[in-house]
Amino acid sequence: MKHLMKSVAVASLMAMTATGAYAAAHAGSVTVGMQLEPPMLDPTAGAAAAIDEITYSNIYEGLVRFGEDGSINPGLADSWRIDPFGLIYTFTLRRGVKFHDGTDFDANDVKFSLDRIAADDSANAQKALYASILGVEVIDSHTVRIELQEPTGSMLFNLAWGDAVIVAPESAATNATNPVGTGAFKFSKWNKGDSVEIVKNPDYWGSPAKIEKATFKFISDPTAAFAAVMAEDIDAFPGFPAPEILDQLKADPRFEVVEGGTEGETILSTNNKAPALEDVRVRKAIAHAIDRQAIIDGAMFGYGTPIGTHFAPHHPDYVDLTSQSSYNPELSKALLAEAGYGDGLKLRLKLPPPSYARRGGEIIAAQLREVGIDAEISNLEWAGWLEEVFKGKDYDLTIVSHTEPFDIGIYGRDEYYFQYSSDEFKTLLGMLNSATVEAERSALTKALQRKIADDYVNGYLFQLARTSVQNAKLGGLWRNSPTQANDLTKAYWM
Repeated sequence: MKHLMKSVAVASLMAMTATGAYAAAHAGSVTVGMQLEPPMLDPTAGAAAAIDEITYSNIYEGLVRFGEDGSINPGLADSWRIDPFGLIYTFTLRRGVKFHDGTDFDANDVKFSLDRIAADDSANAQKALYASILGVEVIDSHTVRIELQEPTGSMLFNLAWGDAVIVAPESAATNATNPVGTGAFKFSKWNKGDSVEIVKNPDYWGSPAKIEKATFKFISDPTAAFAAVMAEDIDAFPGFPAPEILDQLKADPRFEVVEGGTEGETILSTNNKAPALEDVRVRKAIAHAIDRQAIIDGAMFGYGTPIGTHFAPHHPDYVDLTSQSSYNPELSKALLAEAGYGDGLKLRLKLPPPSYARRGGEIIAAQLREVGIDAEISNLEWAGWLEEVFKGKDYDLTIVSHTEPFDIGIYGRDEYYFQYSSDEFKTLLGMLNSATVEAERSALTKALQRKIADDYVNGYLFQLARTSVQNAKLGGLWRNSPTQANDLTKAYWM
């Protein structure tokens, strides 16, 4: 036994020594693994979370920004004031800020960016968040005033989203492939199908980045992701796609496994206008056919928190509604028979690439089969999913994590890919958007959660855990994900 203990100790020492040598050799660069490649690099014109995972804070900045704890912090605005009626927001902008192409940042860029969101031809995926903005006025070169049509208690929160980053009119048209922002890193190159590289911005207005270069490497296959980590080709893999291997990685002194939380509600998204699915009894039957814990255990190896509505469990206003759609296959069969589908129902289940979707889809298809629903699986690449499902609404069911923070407002959009329409929900949402008293906002937030649960809009599965793997000598990365971001601005080698 002593000999074995000594051998283990020597092996551990060698591994730690190797890690230290690796860190020293790579002190100027970091390689970050990502499962999905973004379709573009402009967060103001695309819905894919992978865009923000690369660009948020690293390349682009907004007037305000999220901290790791979800707080709203100064960004390109160093201060602001709100009038007593909650209608006028006046921002004082930082001086001496330049875009990566050398152009100066000023109030005109803020007006351009916010006006661009509101334009008729806007491609901004979260345009509705900023619909209450009546106008943007440039007071002077470093002061801008935003006037709202009505009080909007969440406006600062909305302005922290990646969809509201500030871009320049000189470069906005080409940001999709050549992003130009004001952040601590500049875009370097995009090797399509492989990686995106960013480099330190020597002219950054704030605290400079501690690393010289970062590469975001796209690895969709969980087995390949594991191999890349073990070979130390990857320094960090936020949202590691192979949770079944985490225990093995925890035992390796070269790595640190970081467990945190996300804003990612993982749902069985449902096309509420598809034949059969227009009937709430069918949607309710689907919800009761799902065994959430079996999905968490089978697809996520125990990582994840069951949810019964589209809201993060760590939020103080969360309502636990899981019992309302508890696993009850006999009830599912009865509801299907009542709706006229006692002899069976066939639906299309279109799945994007993430492992939670592919693995979860197989489990859910088996569960639905037990109650008489044949869910025909189609595996799509990310671009195909965005085109067919998100934009084209050509689907019955899909599985996806909605990782935007406090995004229950999407249920108020008739044209959204769920195709859910409820005047009652929209009324409640309008009241929430206008409310500024915290107690009133809390009550309305809870009512919204109950409404979509009552209507069984989607199958609510689990809150996505953020299980990340990183080199034990790498520090300064986020543990939690209050928004979609791999913020490297404070990353450093120890």
